[in-house]
Amino acid sequence: MILLRNSNKRIRPDMYMLPRKFIVGIIVVLVLAACSDDDDAQLFEPTSDDVEVQDFMWHAMNEWYFWQQDVPDLADDRFSSDQAYTAFLQATPDPEDFIRSLLFSEDRFTFWREDIDDLVNSLSGVSKSNGLQFFTVDLTNDTTNNLFLFIRNVVPGSDAFDKGIRRGDVIYQIDGQSLTPNTIDQLLASDNYTVGLGELDIANRVVNPTSETVSLTKVENFQEHPIRLATTLDINGQKIGYLMYQRFNRDFNDELNAAFGQFLADGVTDLVLDMRYNPGGSVNTSRLLASMIYGTNTSDLYIRQRWNDKWQEQFSSQQLEDFFADRVRSGVPLNSLELPRVYILTTERTASASELVINGLTPYVQVIQIGTTSRGKNEFSITLVDDPAGVNGPYTFGDGRRIDNINPNNRWALQPLAGRNENAVGFLDYSAGFIPDFEVVEDVFRLGTFGDPNEPLLAQALELITGVSGKSGFQERELPPRAHIIMGYDTPAQELMILDKPLLQKE
Repeated sequence: MILLRNSNKRIRPDMYMLPRKFIVGIIVVLVLAACSDDDDAQLFEPTSDDVEVQDFMWHAMNEWYFWQQDVPDLADDRFSSDQAYTAFLQATPDPEDFIRSLLFSEDRFTFWREDIDDLVNSLSGVSKSNGLQFFTVDLTNDTTNNLFLFIRNVVPGSDAFDKGIRRGDVIYQIDGQSLTPNTIDQLLASDNYTVGLGELDIANRVVNPTSETVSLTKVENFQEHPIRLATTLDINGQKIGYLMYQRFNRDFNDELNAAFGQFLADGVTDLVLDMRYNPGGSVNTSRLLASMIYGTNTSDLYIRQRWNDKWQEQFSSQQLEDFFADRVRSGVPLNSLELPRVYILTTERTASASELVINGLTPYVQVIQIGTTSRGKNEFSITLVDDPAGVNGPYTFGDGRRIDNINPNNRWALQPLAGRNENAVGFLDYSAGFIPDFEVVEDVFRLGTFGDPNEPLLAQALELITGVSGKSGFQERELPPRAHIIMGYDTPAQELMILDKPLLQKE
């Protein structure tokens, strides 16, 4: 039997009992630890107090990491004694270096925070922010090494939004300094700064300085509403729903359901789902959104989980399978359009739970993808803290009910990849991303406005739906080579697929 650490003593997993009742409203709810097939297996304890963080990280990753069996240093039999285990932990004194040393080569998305509060806020879309989201661009026609910030989104209600900055604007200077690879991070790190706005020369694809400046302030605990825009477009009498969805945040499920209720009231017959910048989030919210598109038949399988070798056989099919939903958590019936097809806008920023919607819907409806290839994050993650008993399993963190049980000397939190989701026909291998059916590349010089029928990605979708080419037809969308986008910038959100369904122990 595997023995689990609890401060200075060990706890046998069969001593830890879960209530039979589902517990809702948590980030991660998991099953309690089960006995292994090898009753002689043993996990060692450190003999020194200077490796408390590394000890937690190793035990948590050994238990839940999807690739645990593929990382030799996470093997159950990796160490021969407490002394050998301690020496291994001490060999990497920096916690970030240590957790990196435990990652599998294919892992691109596991992350961590030094304080659990920072991680919880990140998962909820809460951050200190002025509302700017932009591309950092090196203009190919500019002879300097200067960088430019092309605004791709400004969060409504933010300081930047209130001061008039909008999608398509460009920043060439901060606090009077040009942006270069050596200065940009430091300039952006400040809570208060003044930006210099530039003017776009579309023909020559350069930015010309102007005298216009805007002073911006980052606001603590700022939260972005996931529904950027939900509107019904009337194109020659055809009712087409448009949803710009920014993040899968379960705190806004009722608002999402209300948006689809309005689509139904408007007589929407087609839907354009804009997830071009959506990094993911709640798995359950993805299930609800998919049900609002496809239907509420709760006998149709949406996804099935795949865990590591330690856990997969411990779960029943009931625990591993998620079916389409017919109501939200509050019990309100789900508003569903019951569509035979959906048009989804994607870019390389479309990740995780966004891609899960594409994969989960594909066996049931025609998914027509427009834009560029998605991110390719097909793993779900869980939150782990230094609480060996956990909320519903070793090291698991839920809704904060046991936050006082976290080791007070160690507030580190991990968000490791713990499994993958396959769709109803067993497909789960999309680590290279989903390739669009119709490629339309966003050009930073002509981004357009969300919801405007002439915005290039939406214009392509509307043309496919109606058969009528708009003002931004194929010809006009054949733009000159775009500037080189170095990176996209957001609030401190990660590409996430957060498992948030209750799991019961296998009978």
